[in-house]
Amino acid sequence: MRVGSLFSGIGGMDLGLERAGMKIAWQVEIDPFCRQVLEKHWPHVPKYGDIRQIRGDELEPVDLIAGGFPCQPVSVAGKRKGQKDERWLWPEFARIIRVVRPQYVLVENVPGLLVREMGDVLGDLAEMGYDAEWFVFPAKAVGAAHLRERVFIFAHPPGSGLERCRLSGFFPSAPLERITWVTLLSKSAIARNRNGVPHYVDRIGALGNAVVPQVAEVIGKAIMRYRSSGSRG
Repeated sequence: MRVGSLFSGIGGMDLGLERAGMKIAWQVEIDPFCRQVLEKHWPHVPKYGDIRQIRGDELEPVDLIAGGFPCQPVSVAGKRKGQKDERWLWPEFARIIRVVRPQYVLVENVPGLLVREMGDVLGDLAEMGYDAEWFVFPAKAVGAAHLRERVFIFAHPPGSGLERCRLSGFFPSAPLERITWVTLLSKSAIARNRNGVPHYVDRIGALGNAVVPQVAEVIGKAIMRYRSSGSRG
């Protein structure tokens, strides 16, 4: 499966999906530091900046579009403005889906989405012709030292056979890999966690926004099995 990555950050989602056997075709990320990290680890993958400046037709066709749009508009830690927040970029995510028309879509966000603007996301996916299911997956489920709950929405075409089973049924009964959580100490004596991302990443914000790769790997492998099951009818 070829994947288009939106709101890529430092590539936590991308790394996990690659470990699941997928291939990253392109990445979209506006933050300069995050783009440096992406360039280091995916030097041959085309990269684009501000999603609002992308038409969509310049992006290569892919099987799956995956990404987590900014969570601040729906986060319980923010002002909870939802669609009134200028950082509400789900419409841009949806616009790219409409142009590229992938077979599958994987959306990630904080649990606050479930009580604020979830209907907008599901409504847009339905209008575009996708069925969708969603679930909360905590990083603790793959051995993390913190809960870090995240909502994942998996959208697929109706009539594909996939609607007859739930993605959650394809998760392994035990974690694929337990994370060894190592606390690092920077030169400025600020403690931080590796959050499953290999090598040293020197920005707390970048790590805080990243998807734990082991979580994305579990979901990616479930999608691969899910797809295989659906294709057999």
